[in-house]
Amino acid sequence: MEIRSVRIGKKNVGPGNPCFIVGEIGINHNGDVAIAKKLIDHAVHYKFDAVKFQKRTVDVVYSKEELDKPRESPFGTTNRDLKIALEFGYEQYEEIDRYCKAKGIIWFTSPWDIASVDFCEQFDLPCYKIASACLTDHELLAVATLKDCSLVILHCTSTYPAIHEELNLSVIDTLRRRYQRPIGYSGHEPDLPPTIMAVVGYGACLVERHITLNRAMWGSDHAASIEPRGMEIISKYLRLWEVVRGDGQKRVYSSELPIRQKLRRLR
Repeated sequence: MEIRSVRIGKKNVGPGNPCFIVGEIGINHNGDVAIAKKLIDHAVHYKFDAVKFQKRTVDVVYSKEELDKPRESPFGTTNRDLKIALEFGYEQYEEIDRYCKAKGIIWFTSPWDIASVDFCEQFDLPCYKIASACLTDHELLAVATLKDCSLVILHCTSTYPAIHEELNLSVIDTLRRRYQRPIGYSGHEPDLPPTIMAVVGYGACLVERHITLNRAMWGSDHAASIEPRGMEIISKYLRLWEVVRGDGQKRVYSSELPIRQKLRRLR
């Protein structure tokens, strides 16, 4: 079974390529571009390949009843106040686009509706991610065209945070056999080992984790995110895996020759 790599920006994603690491900023910027820039800085420092945001047309994605529900936040007293405050507009994304280009890191979005796709098209993004909540939105997905596009499928358990017993990493193998596409992993667990296991144990070619400056910050996704120290650890061990896994060809290294000469018994 040959699985072809796909291109995201200038990088190949798929079997035989380095794991593509995405820092999901999402709405963890709390409506503040300065926080978004700090998270971008950490992603660059720890050699992540990309950062991702979320874009919604609030009145399309949520019903009036949902938006009118009481919800205390730094932005007001209703769910509407919160959702609107967390949406960046053109000026904010223009600044993010400029900043990411200056820092040399890919950025893209999860658009939750067609108007949001049209909005994001202004920035010539290399790809989009479809959020789990949108998997049955056929109008957004344009399902008939998916079979012909460059597609990476991500295994995900959409609980924030997700418990170990429900991660079911073996699904990565199931998806690879079923669809013969590059398969990745989007993790919401509160710790780090399962994300590393997804790559080392199951061959995930892309991993995505929500990132935050501090998991104790106000907001709905911070508790299921990783802080800069977690970003450092994931990057360190996934990049180490690329080195130690080798190419599968057994050989005698020059560094072994003195040991062989010293210890091997000659007949």
